[in-house]
Amino acid sequence: MSKAKKPEFRPNDFVVYPAHGVGRIVSIEKQEIAGIELELFVISFEKDKMTLRVPTDKAAQIGMRTLSSPDIVSKAMDTLKGKARVKKAMWSRRAQEYEQKINSGDLIAIAEVVRDLHRTDEQREQSYSERQLYEAALERLTREIAAVSGFDEATAAAQVDEVLTSRAAA
Repeated sequence: MSKAKKPEFRPNDFVVYPAHGVGRIVSIEKQEIAGIELELFVISFEKDKMTLRVPTDKAAQIGMRTLSSPDIVSKAMDTLKGKARVKKAMWSRRAQEYEQKINSGDLIAIAEVVRDLHRTDEQREQSYSERQLYEAALERLTREIAAVSGFDEATAAAQVDEVLTSRAAA
């Protein structure tokens, strides 16, 4: 892939920005910043009430991508069905790894975090930081599944929850 090739994003397209999850391109505008004319994607993250401006020529470099294919979504759901893999490393090291996976924007890596941090009612309670990471990963996962499937977030969250509880019952 050459550096000159820009991803073909258009207004109203859903995109995944690695550090923030699913957003929608509102417009593409030109703006002069420090005397340089830049073309920018204006991305709105409705739920976070946030707008982000990303230079069009930097989008691929920072990892901005289109939504995952339904095939990737089903692989992510299969990942959730797997057995939790929790390393015996120190919590700070694991937390750092989970954070990197969440911010990678990779749906399957995010599903791994959800799988590994999910707790059933019988299991020990999560610490505050575990719960924060779990909720962040779960939100990213359900938002992208909702956007790909055309469901609302509540339906996507119910699907994810169903997979996680069926795994716990097995």
